[in-house]
This record gives sequence, structure tokens and C-alpha cells, in this order.
Amino acid sequence: MNDTSSTPTPPDRLSVDPRSPHYDPDSLGRGVGIIFNGQERFNVEEYCVSEGWVRLAMAKTRDRKGNPLTMKMNGTVEPFFRDGAPEPEQP
Repeated sequence: MNDTSSTPTPPDRLSVDPRSPHYDPDSLGRGVGIIFNGQERFNVEEYCVSEGWVRLAMAKTRDRKGNPLTMKMNGTVEPFFRDGAPEPEQP
């Protein structure tokens, strides 16, 4: 796919589902973090920066095929690679 080792920013669109055409194991292997509307989110299943949305997993709820139920939310999406990012401070 893309050579993510030379790019400082994650791809515009990324999914954690291997069946998706936007799945990129190289980027996911580096660790991608998402800041959505100013808050770091840990339950993001897919995001798109240019369109400004994320798909969030809804707790432990699953559909009939065993996939997590997701909710699409619009807002400001800021992805970053965790391997070069500082650890967030604990309040």
C-alpha cells in the first residue's frame, strides 16, 4: 500500500476492519491515535479526516454477525502516530 515509514502523518482515511478497502496494517502497526473534537478517543473503528467523521464502537454491543455496532459522528478529526507522540498526562 503506502510507505508509512517516511510520512509523518497517518492516512486521510483508515479502518481497523480487515475487510475494508481502507485497512492499512502498516499504519495500524505503528499505532494511530485519534483526537476527535479536542478529546482523545480510544473506541474509533474508522475515520476520515477530509470528510470530518469517525465511526465509534458502542461499548460491547454486537450485531448478529458479531461485529461491533458503530455510530458515525461528525466533527474535527486529528489523527497522529503514537510511536512519535508524547504520552498524555494523567490528571
